[in-house]
Amino acid sequence: MENGKPGGPTDHLANERTFLAWIRTAIGIMAFGFVVVKFSLFVKQISLVLGKNLAVPNKGYSGIAGIILVAVGMMTALLSYGRYLKVKKMLETGSYIHSASLLTLLTIFILLMSVFLILYLVDSIS
Repeated sequence: MENGKPGGPTDHLANERTFLAWIRTAIGIMAFGFVVVKFSLFVKQISLVLGKNLAVPNKGYSGIAGIILVAVGMMTALLSYGRYLKVKKMLETGSYIHSASLLTLLTIFILLMSVFLILYLVDSIS
């Protein structure tokens, strides 16, 4: 798309595909949050069924981490919709400007959450 010229159908369809990719990402983050919350409960239940005392941390960090992941997934969905509308308007007016702010925020969050989960897993092993 040339600057100043409204976007064509392929530009709008690309915007929709990008939005749908963000929605899939948001659903994946929320699903992972749900799994994190339920995993400690699953391990506790399995240990009772097997009659073994498995090392399950009682600190409750998995619940907090899972809830944060679900909340971030929800925010990702909301922010991606806002981005979709913003790009749609820019395409219609022919003034598209690239922005990587949502990508940057999500990458930083995933890196921080990964560090948190690694520390949590290392703590549960020792």
